[in-house]
Amino acid sequence: MFGVQFNAGGTQTAIRDALALMRDMTPIFQDVMGYMLQATRERFVTGTAPDGTKWAAKSQTTLDRYKRLGYGNLNRVLIGPGRRLSREIVGQANSQGAVIGSALIYSRVMQDGAEKGAFGTNARGRPIPWGRIPARTWLGISRDDETAIIDIVDGHLEQRLDGAP
Repeated sequence: MFGVQFNAGGTQTAIRDALALMRDMTPIFQDVMGYMLQATRERFVTGTAPDGTKWAAKSQTTLDRYKRLGYGNLNRVLIGPGRRLSREIVGQANSQGAVIGSALIYSRVMQDGAEKGAFGTNARGRPIPWGRIPARTWLGISRDDETAIIDIVDGHLEQRLDGAP
């Protein structure tokens, strides 16, 4: 009688480890979150949306207002006086996923834009915002980000399949 015996000890262990990793994706999501925080912060340096388009420049009216109020020359897009959106991007990751964003009150307006007076008027009856704000998409996933996220997942799986902790 002819027989073949297959010793799958190492393979079985690697597959069990990979399945365990898939049950608790926290390490993967933590790495994805870390990557996306960095990628999103880089957008403020380049002034570029996830789709590769450049953000709209500040209007001359805004630049003149900053000078009049004594803020100097703040001509970089999404960089203004006070709290800076680029410094207040936060993330959270767990076994279910990863999220990043900002709790700053104006973060959504910067993402989506707003028309003059979209939020009513102030105590003096002036529109809020006082002018049209173009959308400057700062939050999202670019094609490069997609590739990097896939690489992060692949790296974790390779590590598990190779038997590394």
